[in-house]
Amino acid sequence: MNIKKAKGLKALVVGLGISGKAAVAMLNSEGARTDMYDARETAAARKLADEGEYSHISFGDRPSNVKGYDLVVLSPGISPQKDYVKEAEADGAEIIGELELAYRYGKGKYVAITGTNGKTTTTTLIYDIYKAAGLKAELAGNIGVAVAPKSMYCDEDTYLITECSSFQLETTKEFKPHISVILNVTPDHLDRHGSFENYAKAKAKVFANQTKDDFCIYNNNDEVCRKLMEDCPATAIPFSDTEELERGAFVKDGNIVIRDGSADQVVCGADELLILGRHNLQNALAAAAAAHFGGIPADVTAEVLRTFKGIKHRMQDCGTIDGVKYVNDSKGTNPDAAVKAITSYKNIVLIAGGYDKKGSFDEFVKSFEGRVKALVLMGVTAPAIREAAEKTGFTNIYDVNNMREAVKKSAELAQPGDTVLLSPACASWDMYKNFELRGDDFIRNVEELRSGK
Repeated sequence: MNIKKAKGLKALVVGLGISGKAAVAMLNSEGARTDMYDARETAAARKLADEGEYSHISFGDRPSNVKGYDLVVLSPGISPQKDYVKEAEADGAEIIGELELAYRYGKGKYVAITGTNGKTTTTTLIYDIYKAAGLKAELAGNIGVAVAPKSMYCDEDTYLITECSSFQLETTKEFKPHISVILNVTPDHLDRHGSFENYAKAKAKVFANQTKDDFCIYNNNDEVCRKLMEDCPATAIPFSDTEELERGAFVKDGNIVIRDGSADQVVCGADELLILGRHNLQNALAAAAAAHFGGIPADVTAEVLRTFKGIKHRMQDCGTIDGVKYVNDSKGTNPDAAVKAITSYKNIVLIAGGYDKKGSFDEFVKSFEGRVKALVLMGVTAPAIREAAEKTGFTNIYDVNNMREAVKKSAELAQPGDTVLLSPACASWDMYKNFELRGDDFIRNVEELRSGK
């Protein structure tokens, strides 16, 4: 199937957010007859329908019709297990997502980054390195930029540095990056995937169509990643911050080193990184490997690693007020991500809680010992986190209703030398549309605290 040669293709796009709108534009530009569906009726969605030459749009609990389609394109937030999706598939429709659509009918070379945590930091690092090397590169994917528009307007020599979530990967079929990266795999999104095994299988689709001429860079310190490599058809390149490897990226004598069958190539000192924590050292190793096997000189990689200051909402320093540091880690949307932030600081007043993804908080609360002095809880998961913490004997816990109360209570509890850390260990969807808005709310309230409002 090729949309560019199939003007009469009938398609249904489900979900009209960033990726859904991009899918509509791509399908329409190639002459497909595109219908649309979203659970919520909005003015923006109506405008999208008015602009489409062939478009029909429906709203409500399900599409008005799911029969007679050649293709159904799901936005990442829509589960392929929905009844109406299964009905469309049974009627003969092929079910894919916007990432697959972009890969099939666009251009560009893909460097695809996935993992439970660290995706955005590593994706941004790799993008910065490729740009610094003078290559044509575009940033796309789960980082908040739809892939389809990038692939429509780039050329064959452009690198699409693409952050890939499990939601995006589960609907891929032909997607084949030249370089894939798997940073780590720990339990997350179990409410969507049903089991950790299904979640890991979705992550593994990043390398499913690769060949020995492609590279899969993986975390050798992660047991699940190592297990996934047993079925990886690509040339597997490990990275590790704890052991010297026969081939791959590792730390030796305090330096980030790439070994590729010949002399070791020293990139830079591990202590030269500006981003904190062991997890960020691992992210830097993965980025260095992705650069090396993309043909980029080590000195270019080194310069980016030495100057990269991190991303907004991930361990973002929001300044110091009355001797107390405020850190925005709103991107800590699961327990493992939050643990990585907690272990990077001491004397913490922690703000946590949010949407329930059906994960366990046991390891999260175990990380409090010797680091977290007070816990401020908000959101749907507050009772579950409180229960898990109290089982370990941690009882200095306070419940609040919103971010304003959370920042105010944390400021009251903190002493000079302490760190107020927003690292929720949960998604934001119970109170905010996304983690960015949650982080922005934290920043806004910290600034109000600074100004004395």
